[in-house]
Amino acid sequence: MATALNDIQLEILKLFRDDQSEQDLKEIKSLLISYLADKVTREADAAFDEKGYTGAIFESWKKEHFRRQSH
Repeated sequence: MATALNDIQLEILKLFRDDQSEQDLKEIKSLLISYLADKVTREADAAFDEKGYTGAIFESWKKEHFRRQSH
């Protein structure tokens, strides 16, 4: 099943019409990964601030057992 490209994908394709070196591809991949990781961190920080989570809450979570027992 074919899927249409979104605007971001189309823009990236336009930027890289010409061949790129293997090193360029590695650097671009690293930049994209860094960007996405930073975005996830910012969104998580905003959610934690919104919920009022603190470092103490995370420390207590480290000691909790979250697995459910099977019946």
